[in-house]
Amino acid sequence: MTTTRRTQVVVAGGGPVGAVAAAYLARHGIDVVLAEAGADCAQDLRASTFHPPTLEMLDELDVTSALIEKGLKAPVYHWRDRRSGEILSFDLTEISDVTRYPFRIQCEQYHLARMLTERLATLDRAEVLFNHRVVHFTQDEAGVEVHLESPYGIETVKADYLIGADGASSIVRKWLGTEFDGFTYPERFLTLSTTWPIEQAMPGLAHVNYVSDPDEWLVLLRVPSVWRVLVPAHEESEEFLRSDEKKNAVFDGIMGDGAAVETQHRTIYRVHQRVAKQFRQGRVLLVGDAAHLNNPLGGFGMNSGIHDAFNACGKLVEIIKGGASADLLDLYDRQRRKVTFDFTQRQTMENMEAMRAGQGETHAKREAAMRALLADDDKRRAYLLRQAMFESLEQASAIV
Repeated sequence: MTTTRRTQVVVAGGGPVGAVAAAYLARHGIDVVLAEAGADCAQDLRASTFHPPTLEMLDELDVTSALIEKGLKAPVYHWRDRRSGEILSFDLTEISDVTRYPFRIQCEQYHLARMLTERLATLDRAEVLFNHRVVHFTQDEAGVEVHLESPYGIETVKADYLIGADGASSIVRKWLGTEFDGFTYPERFLTLSTTWPIEQAMPGLAHVNYVSDPDEWLVLLRVPSVWRVLVPAHEESEEFLRSDEKKNAVFDGIMGDGAAVETQHRTIYRVHQRVAKQFRQGRVLLVGDAAHLNNPLGGFGMNSGIHDAFNACGKLVEIIKGGASADLLDLYDRQRRKVTFDFTQRQTMENMEAMRAGQGETHAKREAAMRALLADDDKRRAYLLRQAMFESLEQASAIV
């Protein structure tokens, strides 16, 4: 069966970034179709940190209070040295003069996607199509024709614009033929999730902890339902990484009795640093993981994708409703690509190298620099503004 719809914007991908884009457009009076390949918003456990400016943006969509209720406030985060026991503590309440949300919220990303898609389904201007996968599209000066595969046939949607928010393996990016330059880290990463009270074994833990160690660095993140532990996987086999032996070894290093810990999830994945050569081609825009990938240290991936969505959709509203020139979308490309290179990619690579540093001279220099930063009020404030992503937004707004 073949059917044809007409809308103003099609958003491909119903994750948090795509859901934000569709919700923003609908809220500003734009007709939108959100097409998601899955039967529901994917329950991806990787992204869980919402930074202060992201919370301010989401407040415009009336979902921040719900995220705060569902998640955990994390005003403080730690850089820890597991060997020496030294803790470097950073407190976002120091920048409470620039934000009404001087904290991170730890909450799994799928909660945001589900909140927004459920709301979109009730709006006249919006349509949410689960089990609908973009398989092809064409564009010309008049618009975009998007072909969606459903369980029952191929459906066609004629639109003015298409937003590709369909993730790292974006079919939209592939059909555009856009290069996705960068590299993949040689090591894989293992995430273990557990309800075990790790905070009892490591008193004083923050909800967000980056722990350096010469043998095996790790990240400890608390979300409402579980502790999530991220460790590098090196050359170990997938069978071994998912084994109790590996699980026991990881938790032995944390609390001394890994065999007592039960896990709810054991997930292996690779981490990439890649950026699309273009974020805009004609009437098609790329946002989020479809446009850029980075390692998870710092929690910048999902947040930068949401910032992409607000930037791109704000310009689409100006074009569709305000009569602005479509050339405004070139500014989206310039602003968000520049920020991706100068902030997101650089910062996540620096964080990765800091975790890899081990106990040698490089590690000692990093520790000394971090201590000096903590002791300097001006540098510490600048660091907090950068890590909270305010600096990147200021940088984008300065680009014309």
